Amino acid sequence: MMILKTPGEMAADTAERFRRVRKAKGISIKELSEKSGVPNSTVRRFEHSGEISFVSLVKLASAMGEDRQITGLFADYVPGSIEEVIRDNRR
Repeated sequence: MMILKTPGEMAADTAERFRRVRKAKGISIKELSEKSGVPNSTVRRFEHSGEISFVSLVKLASAMGEDRQITGLFADYVPGSIEEVIRDNRR
């Protein structure tokens, strides 16, 4: 059974996981802000609401040494049907 989440729920879940990783690594919001160039207010907003620009998220992930999390997005695409394979080969 697949459980679908709304975009807001997915963003909030991602922000919560991000916050847990940041804290586990012992990185303060101030330190992360200085290292990434992303303002404190943006980090706080992201951790509380899940709202952030993708570029800022990339900067934060990189500053925490979590680049692989970002570069792995969509990396393992597997076509769901032969029609998708045919369509992809035509492009």
